[in-house]
This record gives sequence, C-alpha cells and structure tokens, in this order.
Amino acid sequence: MRVAEIIKNKLEKLEPALLEIIDESHLHAGHAGARDGGESHFRVNIVSEVFNDLNRVARQRMIYEILSEELEGPIHALALSTKTPAEE
Repeated sequence: MRVAEIIKNKLEKLEPALLEIIDESHLHAGHAGARDGGESHFRVNIVSEVFNDLNRVARQRMIYEILSEELEGPIHALALSTKTPAEE
C-alpha cells in the first residue's frame, strides 16, 4: 500500500470534512531523507470537528500520534494544516 493511502486510511477515523494529502517528495529530491521512490515528504490539510476546543499544538500531536509508525519509517517530513469547519 502506498504511503499516501496509509495516511488517508488512518486519518479517516477523524471523520474529516476535508482531507488533502499532497506528496511533495519531488520538491526534496536529492535532499537528506528523500527516498528514491518518493513518498517521504507530505503536506496534509485536514478539517474536522474533532479539533474543536484543541489548540494547534494539540491538533498536531494528535496527527503525529496517529501516524507515529509512518513517521518512524517512510515519512521524513510532514507539514500540517489542522482546522475546524468554523475556521475554514
């Protein structure tokens, strides 16, 4: 299974109103942490009611916990935008 699919499957449990997973690995080709096959640098934009009453740091920690296994392996960098529907 591709890394982007794994990210999607894991973050779907947050019942997002919006979930965008953008593979930005091509922008980092040749840099440290960039793998030959790509799928190492991602940008995730997620909008979910789950983030209500959570600050930015708590939201990001939640995502990092959900993706902890991937962050130890194939994901070298992860940029996050975490919003509630009211903030969108």
